[in-house]
Amino acid sequence: MTLMDQARNNEVSKLIEEVAKYEQLSTDFIIKGIAEGSIVIPKNVNRIQKMPRAIGAGLKTKINANLGTSPDHINIKEELEKMNIAVKYGADAIMDLSTGGNLTEMRKEILAQCPVQVGTVPIYQVACETVRGGKKKISQMDSELMFDVIEEQAEQGVDFMTIHCGVNMETVSMLDRQPRLMGVVSRGGSFLAKWIRANKKENPYYEQYDRLLKIAKKYDVTLSLGDGFRPGGTPDATDGPQIAELSILGELALRARKEGVQVMIEGPGHIPLDQVQANVLLAKRMTHNSPLYFLGPLVTDIAPGYDHITSAIGGAMAASYGVDFICYVTPAEHLRLPDINDVKEGVIASKISAHAADIVKNVKGAREQDYMMSKYRKERNWEKQREYCIDPIKFDEERAKIAPNLKDTCSMCGEFCSMRDEE
Repeated sequence: MTLMDQARNNEVSKLIEEVAKYEQLSTDFIIKGIAEGSIVIPKNVNRIQKMPRAIGAGLKTKINANLGTSPDHINIKEELEKMNIAVKYGADAIMDLSTGGNLTEMRKEILAQCPVQVGTVPIYQVACETVRGGKKKISQMDSELMFDVIEEQAEQGVDFMTIHCGVNMETVSMLDRQPRLMGVVSRGGSFLAKWIRANKKENPYYEQYDRLLKIAKKYDVTLSLGDGFRPGGTPDATDGPQIAELSILGELALRARKEGVQVMIEGPGHIPLDQVQANVLLAKRMTHNSPLYFLGPLVTDIAPGYDHITSAIGGAMAASYGVDFICYVTPAEHLRLPDINDVKEGVIASKISAHAADIVKNVKGAREQDYMMSKYRKERNWEKQREYCIDPIKFDEERAKIAPNLKDTCSMCGEFCSMRDEE
């Protein structure tokens, strides 16, 4: 019996109690959301999480941090350090996007050591195994291998999986009729689009969706229906292929719910500021209020090296309109594999955007945190300010730079501090 089945039977488990306590909400609220499909708790039956989190309507906006090896840089120890840094600074989930080295071993280590939920994109492993040795091309991926890899990862304990079910013959045809500037930027989406064009066959994940649901139900894996046609540049935002794929994902979400399988919907991508609200409202409407998982979005394309900022701007807007789960973007986005400091910067930027949105959404505790910070700034209580700030380590580093005689104020105003006006 899946978590959704249990919720429909009104069963209150220890997991539900733990999540409700973290959210400062009732177990009834969590159960109702899971039963309806507006809330998910990614949690594989084969895995124990130390920090389970719920994602969805009425809850704190959650953050995901991507990590993983590449063919050009394979260092499991380094990726595990990134994982620890991400969790330390507030990531609620980790996705292993490894494409280099022993993928099964990398995933095994992350699952064993990560205290939060873990997600993957199984088609990456399928592609890597297909082209290994240089004898086959992406277009020659075996459809049975596609499902074998999902079963393998589910059995290992993966909590949620990105599956690009909406990249099918219909949407690929639409993309061909409505060319984009950037084309298909999703790796998983591009793999499947190439496969469909080369084989002139339907996407196995779409055609055999019931088979996918059966595996997901067996292990209670949450399906994260991937946006294979997400815009990779603002000129391509909110176009026909993106919306057509979204419509398909909405239908598939209903089929998943019917089988008791938890599902969330992934979203763009690169979106100009004036289209963010429309994208969120449209996605919520077309996917029947499923939890939304957005990459950013990035609101401009001209800031390589600073895309954690462009993403944080878009993420704050998107989450304030209803996005439930934000995938972080690091300063290395579009340039290289992120290092440990990039991971920290990306998580912090996303946490700021999530909190800003939670204030707008009246999420319990968000406004109170800001109130307490303001209160202690007025009182010049630096210890308490440290307690309520998003990065206490950064707070300490900056405070250590001021002269000893200014410990009561900051070094911007010193004796002219406006908070000392009563003195």
